[in-house]
Amino acid sequence: GSAKVWQVLTDLFDYLPLAAVIENQLFCPHAGLSPSMDTLDQINGIHRFEEVPHEGPMCDLLWSDPDDRMGWGISPRGAGYTYGQDISEHFNHVNGLKFIIRAHQLVSEGFLWQHEGAVVTVFSAPNYCYRCGNKAAIVDIDENMNHKIIQFDHAPPKGAGITEVKRSCPDYFL
Repeated sequence: GSAKVWQVLTDLFDYLPLAAVIENQLFCPHAGLSPSMDTLDQINGIHRFEEVPHEGPMCDLLWSDPDDRMGWGISPRGAGYTYGQDISEHFNHVNGLKFIIRAHQLVSEGFLWQHEGAVVTVFSAPNYCYRCGNKAAIVDIDENMNHKIIQFDHAPPKGAGITEVKRSCPDYFL
């Protein structure tokens, strides 16, 4: 036994894309936006092939969250920022985007529209950590760029006879 397989898989993460753009209309980062970057061209210019640093644009794209306050804010997560509706609307306008589709944040119904439709959080892990009782969701986008959100519940453990999970979420997942 050696740690070689673990190391190769860990190294692989340094090569995964930071975000995707669907048909030049939808921006899909893991988390959010960066105060250092206003355009998709700037994001494309990030040197990706390295470990995620503790700060800077790469970190921001993986850790920042939308917020109800305007402007940029300090993230309670300790990495990235929070960003308001003015920021997401500006980013979408500058880049000719319809909206931002992101994940990274547990939402109890599996999805949450924010910033008057400029951002949607889609969380696809039902009953996160086997204890949050949240629904999950995915976004289905057709060839005409129409979208619909599909929600689903967790699958109960086989043979457990459990059909319902208590819905309670610790604050640290929000």
